[in-house]
Amino acid sequence: MPFFLLIFLLSISATAIAIVIPSFSVWLLLSVPCAISSALLLARKWLRHPKNWAVIDGSNVMHWKDGEPSLDTVRDVVDALKQAGLTPGVVFDANVGYKVSDRYMRDTALALHLGLPKNRVMVAPKGVPADPYVLQVAKDYDATIVTNDRFRDWAEDYADVMKAKDPVRGGYKNGKLWLSLDRTAAVGKR
Repeated sequence: MPFFLLIFLLSISATAIAIVIPSFSVWLLLSVPCAISSALLLARKWLRHPKNWAVIDGSNVMHWKDGEPSLDTVRDVVDALKQAGLTPGVVFDANVGYKVSDRYMRDTALALHLGLPKNRVMVAPKGVPADPYVLQVAKDYDATIVTNDRFRDWAEDYADVMKAKDPVRGGYKNGKLWLSLDRTAAVGKR
């Protein structure tokens, strides 16, 4: 049970008891402000965390167009996911900057290029593959994974994630992006 929900329920219970039993009415001075504050924090948390997350394997997706690494390709996927009503985040290997600009790039610079808030872009630490981060984000946020990778090296450690949802596959056909967002239709195919 989330902490703020527990505080809210306790505060509401204390308020109800203080109203019903007059000798506890002094507790209204504490329980009512706690109930209001925890309700506001709960509302803020629920409104700030979209329910339809998609985590993009940026190091895989950036190679979808002609096999050449490009942040524009990732940006196209971000835009398509937004159009489809998903909230995208991106995880990259540490070498992403060297592949697209011959220098190390931090999440801030990548987020700016992709049109995403900084907290939705992650660069894995040097020497650590991004794949386990992609899978952990998918697990933590119940997110759809966008990649053509099969994650064979991680299948045993993340079996629950791999079975939960089929990844969204994609690529370019005749210069247009396509994504297999569901079995009946794909974004971009027309």
